[in-house]
Amino acid sequence: MQCHFKRCTITALLTAGLIAGCNDSSEETASTPVVDTTVDAENAALKFDAANYTTINVTIDGIATKLRQYKIVYVAKPVKSATTLGMSGGAQTLTDPYSMQTMIVSVSDALVSDQKAPLYFLVGNSGWMASPVTTSVTEGKAFTSTGDSDNVGAALKAGYVMINVGTRSRGARAEDGTWTGKAPAPVVDAKAAIRYLRLNDSAMPGSAERIIVTGTSGGGGLTAVVSASGNSVDFLPFLAEIGAAGIAGSGATATSTLKDDVFAAVAYCPINNLGNADAGYEWEYNATRTDSNTPSLNNVAYSAGPQVNASFALKTIFPAYLNNLALTLENGMALNDSSLKGATQALLKAEIERQIAKGTAVPTLGGNFSLRVGGRPGVAPSTKNIVNDWLTLSGSGTSATVTNIDYAKFLAFVATIQSLKSVVAFDAVGVTGNTAISGETNLFGSASVQYSNFNEWTWANNSITGDGSGIDDTGVSWTQYLLNSNNNLATQLKLINPLSYLNTVADTAPYWYVRHGMIDRDTSFAMQSLLYYAIKNDASVRDVSYAMPYLVSHSGNYDVQEAFAWIKSKVAANP
Repeated sequence: MQCHFKRCTITALLTAGLIAGCNDSSEETASTPVVDTTVDAENAALKFDAANYTTINVTIDGIATKLRQYKIVYVAKPVKSATTLGMSGGAQTLTDPYSMQTMIVSVSDALVSDQKAPLYFLVGNSGWMASPVTTSVTEGKAFTSTGDSDNVGAALKAGYVMINVGTRSRGARAEDGTWTGKAPAPVVDAKAAIRYLRLNDSAMPGSAERIIVTGTSGGGGLTAVVSASGNSVDFLPFLAEIGAAGIAGSGATATSTLKDDVFAAVAYCPINNLGNADAGYEWEYNATRTDSNTPSLNNVAYSAGPQVNASFALKTIFPAYLNNLALTLENGMALNDSSLKGATQALLKAEIERQIAKGTAVPTLGGNFSLRVGGRPGVAPSTKNIVNDWLTLSGSGTSATVTNIDYAKFLAFVATIQSLKSVVAFDAVGVTGNTAISGETNLFGSASVQYSNFNEWTWANNSITGDGSGIDDTGVSWTQYLLNSNNNLATQLKLINPLSYLNTVADTAPYWYVRHGMIDRDTSFAMQSLLYYAIKNDASVRDVSYAMPYLVSHSGNYDVQEAFAWIKSKVAANP
């Protein structure tokens, strides 16, 4: 579908889920920054102070290393947070009310004058939760660059500048009680941090032309949308509100004198495309669901309650959305509801054969997959053996190849390792009487309400009276609500989705490294394959490395040597 976002028809809005089918025109991106000749007081207020740092002593591979560490509020009008936040895992007390719009910059004392070093830009936002800034670069810390789990040690050893970034997101509350982390707040904050780095590029260590954004889970989703939407004017009004560097004016008249595009994205298990994630999840797992692999809802078993019908209804929505994206496979054929599972199988096959060639012991049909499961602080993981009833190999040793993948049995294998999410997985609150703040529902809605349903089916099936969401409280359909200019849900959905900006005139990052584990059920393989092909279809992308790492669950930074070799090669190719 080719359309300007502001001129999409109602039919297009419904079919494309509003947020991922519009190939934007030049109205969406300022490819050439507008020059503002007036004195920008906010830019002056955001001037980097090179003398304001703390000395941190660490070891890297056993070698004592002195670092300079800067703590910077990266916007001129930061939002003062409430002291206590209701966060995932319980209440969290903030000692710094501006920590969600603060970055911590760590750089080797010997490299403070290096103007070409890449900036390793780490976002948090696990579960799309608000992320007060934190860093593992602390006094006396020992890092290693040689293993596969210490990305910070690898970055410091490589001579990169470490940027830990705090951002608002779901659960964030301002001092006045308003919900300040609503979409697109995390994207806006990350872009504001990038703009600070651009503004002060000549005064700070490293190069703002070599920003590598990285994150895991919700942070992977944030990484994806920030990297896809470089320099889009869609974000300028929101950037103006918080006093981001390089923004002149406000609202619809805001203009930019700086860029916020980035060099590369390193995204692990990115929870992305939230407006369509529930439909994709049920399209993937509907036939797999049973009482044994799907949690009960409100103490009612899957098969005995509303989840069965909900799963089927969501499943049926997905094909129209998918087919409307007009993405293509490597052979030029359409990526659609007939070819998507085959495309995912091909990616899975490629990963398994890659592991076999490396010498990884992959069981033949009838053998056992041995997995380490259940580990947590203070409790060692146990070994779980699951019979291989889905993967057929031919040949032996490192020359073996995959001859068949029974995809339905593969999905059942994944759901055996860890139960699937309940229905609805992402937009759960208010649906079928569910009052728990689960999923990403509280990322959406106005600053005065705790949450808003964000897809059509859940909107129509919200059964909680008085929550301000759904037909029951608003009296209007999903389509009518989205077209109402008195709310910004349509904008929120668009601005939080990387597929809204890939294959448009946005200045998308040229380099992408994306990983989603082979046994990760936190989002569907369908959504990750869509992201991969949307990136691959984008003509401005020079390289995308995508894999489904063997027997890896929902996690990140488990392949540090591979990831940093990839980063190094891209940096070397752009001296």
